[in-house]
Amino acid sequence: MTAAALLAALDLPAAARVDKRVPKKLVLENGAPTAADKRLISDGIEELFWLASLKPGNSGVPIFRDDTREYLEIAVLTLTVRTGAKAPRLTELIHRAIPYPVFLIQSQPGGLTLSLAHLRWSQGQAGQIVLDGPLITATVDAAIPTTDAFLAALNVPSQPRHHLYALYQGWMERFEAHAAARLTGSFTPAPDAAAAERRRTGLAEHERLTRELTSLRARAGKETQLNRRVDLNLQLKQLESRLAQALGSLQS
Repeated sequence: MTAAALLAALDLPAAARVDKRVPKKLVLENGAPTAADKRLISDGIEELFWLASLKPGNSGVPIFRDDTREYLEIAVLTLTVRTGAKAPRLTELIHRAIPYPVFLIQSQPGGLTLSLAHLRWSQGQAGQIVLDGPLITATVDAAIPTTDAFLAALNVPSQPRHHLYALYQGWMERFEAHAAARLTGSFTPAPDAAAAERRRTGLAEHERLTRELTSLRARAGKETQLNRRVDLNLQLKQLESRLAQALGSLQS
């Protein structure tokens, strides 16, 4: 899968295209709070390109504004990361540096990683914009059977069109459906906000239980006392049962 193929799947309006290189200086000035971050930006970015900007004038989707955030446009960017760079941190810095919600297409040696992050006004610094919650990511792997359905669901015309916040949230929910599909084998976009929230909760629970299981298995493997091993194995069975329930909630 290439960035060009992903871009075709988005079906962006022709009038939204920008096609301009983003200078590292912009990211350094707006997204690098530490010296280590500045080095990461300077050394880790091979190329950062601003592909498109979705605005009311080219998409027909109104702006969004409330007391928490203001979405005047959505930026679509591509990032090429140099081998060995700390890609997750670099991704976060770029989302912090751009003053608009970003759909970031990241090209790495292993393929494509997509990311989204909501923004909001800072509560401590007037006029400043900060990330609102964690980054939502999706890995595009052509070998996974549900990838084609995921890509087909990303096209701009099929997203909610009430306003730009709703459109961006629509993408986020497709990312979450993609994450669930990697566990269940079936890609099904949530039919409404309540279903999306249940899926979000189920994914978080599945991730938490998976981490607990990994940690507990490591402890059980090192335990030498028989009675403690029996106790840990019982806890493992209980966690495995809860994990199966969490998976079941993602299939419903």
